[in-house]
Amino acid sequence: MISLRFDDAPAAHEESHGAAGGVIEGRKPKSRARQRASSVVKNTMRRFLNFLYDAAAWLAALAMIGVLVMVLTSIIGRLLHFHLPGTDAYAGYSMAAAGFLALAHTLKKGEHIRVTLLIGRLHGSARRAMEMWSLSVAVLLAALFAYYACRLVWQSHEFNDMSTSNDATPLWIPQLSMAVGAVILLIAFVDEWVLELLGQRSHEGHADDEALHNE
Repeated sequence: MISLRFDDAPAAHEESHGAAGGVIEGRKPKSRARQRASSVVKNTMRRFLNFLYDAAAWLAALAMIGVLVMVLTSIIGRLLHFHLPGTDAYAGYSMAAAGFLALAHTLKKGEHIRVTLLIGRLHGSARRAMEMWSLSVAVLLAALFAYYACRLVWQSHEFNDMSTSNDATPLWIPQLSMAVGAVILLIAFVDEWVLELLGQRSHEGHADDEALHNE
């Protein structure tokens, strides 16, 4: 009986070891699956945000073309002695749309002018803390801007505000581009804030282009 017990001990040990190994091996595929799912979500979100910024930039480019068309129409009208009402107003609407819709894309490309008198002298954790503080203030201001821009569009629609120019356009229509641009700018600032918090924000080219982009 004693010999049987000693003979059975290694087998029981092997069975328990195999069971534990099976549990560990079973956990590895689950953790890998979670990592893959998380990576897919992050990549999908990044592609969506990049598409959003690029789409806003394309709309801004179309608005610039609209400015050109309105100005040319006005010039040709003067030469040929005809007048198309609202060309000046729609040139202004297109200019405003081009400016607001391009804000987020310009931010993500690092083309906004930055005053680096203080932050340019900081390094390491001090630089990162100042970047976080600056981005936090920027997120707050962008949120206020987006809120009041959307509120203005809603109020113009509710009160049926009309343009005082001879085009008589409902003002909420041209104001909509300002609200959309402000919201996308807020998203871009939040995106930058999260990337800086995670240590994934790109600072490439800031030193090389300092003379062009920084003051």
